[in-house]
Amino acid sequence: MPYQMPLLETLIEELEKLPGIGPKSGQRLALHILRRPLEEVQALAKAMLDVKQKVRTCSICFNYTDHEICSICRDDRRNRKRICVVADARDLMAIESSQEHKGVYHVLQGLLSPMEDVGPESLTIKELQERIRREQTEEIILATNPSPEGDATALYLAGLLKPMGVKVTRIALGLPVGGDLDYADQLTIARAISGRTEM
Repeated sequence: MPYQMPLLETLIEELEKLPGIGPKSGQRLALHILRRPLEEVQALAKAMLDVKQKVRTCSICFNYTDHEICSICRDDRRNRKRICVVADARDLMAIESSQEHKGVYHVLQGLLSPMEDVGPESLTIKELQERIRREQTEEIILATNPSPEGDATALYLAGLLKPMGVKVTRIALGLPVGGDLDYADQLTIARAISGRTEM
């Protein structure tokens, strides 16, 4: 009869549902949890429950927050006339870590994807339009990924927002820092050249 331990197997199965976690990683994490002191495991479980129960989306930008309005939208030092539009909170965190954007954000909660039945009504596009009118926004920076869905979403938004009298820009896409030209694909090189800036 094969070795069985239902409680451990259940934990492994639950961990495997996390992104990037396969059977081996699930097993490694489960055994790590088993070896940790009870207080640490309880703290982890409490943190997970707290996030699920207390974190919601900001009523202004739709970023995750544990308040009605997120810390970025509450920050008076931010340029409220410049809104960077991203697909999700991961993209916001990536741009924030660069410390280059001094404006505010708008999280779409996804990208247009007809294959997955995600249309404009599934995203926070209407709320973005209302926000532009209300806050008299001067510039929208479209920061969607260079994928078919990201490109389609950026094109759709540009067509929708330009008639509102707001400047619409797209982040430059190109070569990563430290990347080699001979490893880059043609589209990346083309975008790097067309998106060049004066030095």
